Amino acid sequence: MEKEISYEYRLRQGGDFLLSESSAFFDGGGTLRRTLYKLIRRLAEEEIDYALLGGLALAEHGFPRLTQDIDLLLSPVGLERFRERLSGRGYRPAFEGARKTFRDMETHVRIEIITSGEYPGDGRPKKVLFPDPSQPDVTEEIQGVRVITLRKLIELKLASGQSAAHRRRDLADIQDLIRVRKLPLELGEQLDGSVRDFYRLLWNEVHLNDRNEMDASQES
Repeated sequence: MEKEISYEYRLRQGGDFLLSESSAFFDGGGTLRRTLYKLIRRLAEEEIDYALLGGLALAEHGFPRLTQDIDLLLSPVGLERFRERLSGRGYRPAFEGARKTFRDMETHVRIEIITSGEYPGDGRPKKVLFPDPSQPDVTEEIQGVRVITLRKLIELKLASGQSAAHRRRDLADIQDLIRVRKLPLELGEQLDGSVRDFYRLLWNEVHLNDRNEMDASQES
């Protein structure tokens, strides 16, 4: 039997595969997006509420960066339905004993599931937690995909990056969104109070850096 080679492993090897996947991804296609669109069709067929998270959610909100997996928010009930209805039917556990990590059996793309009620970052209780994707104002539809709202995405990434050293990339993502989407300082007023000041700090850092770069270019 031929050994399965995961999608992320092939990306890490670089070369033509990475170049072709990168080009296709930024053009709105590629293996990852094809896997995503098939997945959301299956979720709709099984009436499983979901919200897209992670790098693909960033892309849908206007800051595309190549990512190697699909991060999905489900309720605990939705996760059990996924395991009952879809495990073994196009998807399988990514490793022995896995309960929330799966692979598409055709493309070998990894699917990471986070369930509502979990806490971002270090996993410890905090005011910001992963919401139920079936609740109002948690998701929005972007090009046919249910995506976590920008406000919720920012809250989760701020709570994650503040609480866990290995999640600092989440803070950089927020700064990239601030810069690319030109997000206003006033957006902080819509965020949970526990992360509001940190959003303002990141916003000010972005704009201070931009001003410094402008001043340096004018001097040169």
